[in-house]
Amino acid sequence: MSEMQAVEAHEAVAHQFDDMEQQHDAATLGMWIFLVTEVMFFGGLFTGYTVYRSAFPAAFAAGSRLCEVLLGGTNTGVLLLSSLTMALAVRSAQLDRRKHLIFFLICTMLLGLVFLSIKGLEYFHKYEEHLIPGSRFAFAGPDARQVQLFVYFYFAMTGLHAFHMIIGVGVVLVMLLLAFQGKLTSRRYDTVEVAGLYWHFVDIIWIFLFPLLYLVDLHK
Repeated sequence: MSEMQAVEAHEAVAHQFDDMEQQHDAATLGMWIFLVTEVMFFGGLFTGYTVYRSAFPAAFAAGSRLCEVLLGGTNTGVLLLSSLTMALAVRSAQLDRRKHLIFFLICTMLLGLVFLSIKGLEYFHKYEEHLIPGSRFAFAGPDARQVQLFVYFYFAMTGLHAFHMIIGVGVVLVMLLLAFQGKLTSRRYDTVEVAGLYWHFVDIIWIFLFPLLYLVDLHK
């Protein structure tokens, strides 16, 4: 390692850490602890959904048929692709490929925006069809109250997920700005890696939400 590289490596280490390895491990551990709390947060919604789906299977199947499987499936593909581009962004940072890093971060952010746009379109369709929970909710079939309960869960779970996606897009935007400034190098790639862990978590949550909400009645 040259003298300049040694100085850069030293500057990349915060004063509370002994070396880069310790700093990397601390950052990764911190993000994993945060994600565990997020799992507990979403876990409450998943548990409530499971209980009521068991209690009202026919109504939840009817509610699921109100979801747009094509749009939900498209969004699933979009997020899977975004996980790939985020992983490639982390790898690019590890290899000091700045241009590749910027490219993959831009792709990840754009894919996140595509996901949010499609989700917004779904919400708009629900609004047009009077399927927003509340006094204007209208469902012509039987078990309207139980179907509305499904719709409550739909908006609560997908809305919370969309909020996390908005945060994720913001985090990627910050990573992009740091990349343009040349602050994300192989000695500082842990910043991108931690952001990638959050992004992958948000994607995994959707992988569970899609079948739970959109595919309830698929076997019939």
